[in-house]
Amino acid sequence: MTAATRPHLLSLAEWDALGEDSTSHAELQEGVLIVSPKPVPAHQRAGGRLFTALDAAAPERFDVYPEVDVVLDARTPATVRAPDVVVVRAGVTARISGADVVLAVEVLSPGTRRTDRVMKRHEYAEAGIAHYWIVDLADDVVRIEALTLVDGAYEASEVTGVFGATAPFPVTVDLEALR
Repeated sequence: MTAATRPHLLSLAEWDALGEDSTSHAELQEGVLIVSPKPVPAHQRAGGRLFTALDAAAPERFDVYPEVDVVLDARTPATVRAPDVVVVRAGVTARISGADVVLAVEVLSPGTRRTDRVMKRHEYAEAGIAHYWIVDLADDVVRIEALTLVDGAYEASEVTGVFGATAPFPVTVDLEALR
C-alpha cells in the first residue's frame, strides 16, 4: 500500500486500488487514509485469544474473523474499519459490510483509545452492529466494555474477571488470560 499524499477524500474504489499491505494497519475514515504501525505483541495476543474463544463458541450460523476490513459506508467519502475481531453471519464470502457484522471487538492501544471509544462507537452504532466489545489492557485489571445496540445507541456494561456473554451466542472469556 502506498501512503502518498492525496488531495481528495478517497472512494471505496480508490481504497480497493491501494491493495493489501501487511506492514501496517490501515483504515479509511470518511475518505481519509489512516495508517498506523501493527499492534504490539500484548495487543495481538489478546486479539488472538479473543478470536480463539469466539471461534470455538460460535454456532455454525456465524463466522469469526481477525482484523478483516468492514465497509461501514460505501458512499464517497467511504469508511472502512478493521476491528481486531468480528463475528458475521455465516456465508458472507465477499466484502463484509457493517450490516453483516453482529459483533465487533476492539483491543485498545495507546494511539487508538479515543478512536475506539468515540469514533468507532458512533460508526458501529450507525452501521447497526448489535454488539461492540472494547477490551482495555492498560490497567492492572483487564476490563471489557460490552455494548449492546438499543434504539440506535449503545448501552454499556463493564466487566472484569470472567466475562460471560449470551449474545450473539454464549461465550465465556477469562479476561486476565488475555494478557
